[in-house]
Amino acid sequence: MQLTREEVRSKVRDVIVDALGVDEDEVVSKASLSRDLGAESIDFLDITYRLERAFTTDPGQPFKIPYGELFPAMWPGDVPTEPNYIRNGIVTEKGLMLARQCYPDIKDLDCEMTFIELRDRLLVVAQIENYMLRRLGL
Repeated sequence: MQLTREEVRSKVRDVIVDALGVDEDEVVSKASLSRDLGAESIDFLDITYRLERAFTTDPGQPFKIPYGELFPAMWPGDVPTEPNYIRNGIVTEKGLMLARQCYPDIKDLDCEMTFIELRDRLLVVAQIENYMLRRLGL
């Protein structure tokens, strides 16, 4: 039986609550995983693992999230340090182009953002929900 869009969103939010130990009412679409919910690098791996478990319906065919697909490797840890991507602490247009490729759901990115502001804008609950909906064909 296929899940509804709301059931997928609910499962995603349950995973985030469990992984980060936050209250359910904190896990809203625009909540930044890092800034608002306190996620650290290791939490992104934990969230990925928990999503795989939560969406596996047949143990013989586990649901897998390819490494770097849900949280592209450049965010938040492997940020290019050359000035092509970040100059004087501000993300360049080339850096924004890379972010847009990694996160196609995000439309309005500003060239005047710091890397931390950009990370907080990209890594939000809605991004995970949208990823899971796409993966499940909903």
